[in-house]
Amino acid sequence: MSKLPVSVIVPVKNEERNIAACLESVAWADEIWVVDSHSADDTAAIARRYTDKIAQFDYSGGFPKKKNWALQNLPFKHEWVLLLDADERVTPELREEIRGILNRDDRVDGYYVNRKLIFLGRWIKHCGWYPSWNMRLFKHRLGRYEKLGAEDVENAGDVEVHEHVVLEGKAEYLKNDLLHEDFKSIYHFIERHNRYSNWDARVYHNLASGVKSSGIRASLFGSPLERKRFIKRLWARAPFRPLIRFFWMYFLRLGFLDGKPGLIFCTLMSMHEAVIAAKIYEQRLGERK
Repeated sequence: MSKLPVSVIVPVKNEERNIAACLESVAWADEIWVVDSHSADDTAAIARRYTDKIAQFDYSGGFPKKKNWALQNLPFKHEWVLLLDADERVTPELREEIRGILNRDDRVDGYYVNRKLIFLGRWIKHCGWYPSWNMRLFKHRLGRYEKLGAEDVENAGDVEVHEHVVLEGKAEYLKNDLLHEDFKSIYHFIERHNRYSNWDARVYHNLASGVKSSGIRASLFGSPLERKRFIKRLWARAPFRPLIRFFWMYFLRLGFLDGKPGLIFCTLMSMHEAVIAAKIYEQRLGERK
């Protein structure tokens, strides 16, 4: 089968458990870039089985982080790029949909992809986690990840995680899902979300304080992402967020239908919300001092 004219970008750091499955799922792409941050494990060695295009990213803090740096600096062979995290896999159905898109002559500049989270071996279909739309396939000159005023947060990592791509052009939605299936353990899940909570605490503070950003606008009547940003702005001001989040995910959004993995997932995300609240409180104490 002929290679598709698309450049895949996979940002990584210490992803030896995930990288092979990810790159295997995009072996149909004509160009694959792996953007590493000097991994201490066998990530780079495994990646070389699939591509010779491995770039090392040296983060010095602030802006840009890894994905924006890749979009700005890599010499892409193709106009279209597909951005994947190492714990994501492109299904054959999604691959064929992308093939059809690239053969069309229209004026669409980017596509949102719906992610299907597999947690502890089960699809988290409820909990408010599906659908989960992300701009992942787009013309690389027209898309950049938003800046939310949290680029200088310490210990938050060197890659954009919850930021979204701002596209200068027309966007549509793909029908087939992208699998999000992390092969790492609960230990790594908690460790990763501990870092994420540093970034989330700053973003919550900025949203609650009305700090302007260059990101997705907040609008109740806009796109799914704009509605999500509007709700998050209200959410940042809400009290008792950990308890509300568990009740919303597990009961209102039917997380109990996802079995024991659903219960564990809702519990962990409520803990994540509690950690964010604690770090916001810690940040305010530091400002008073």
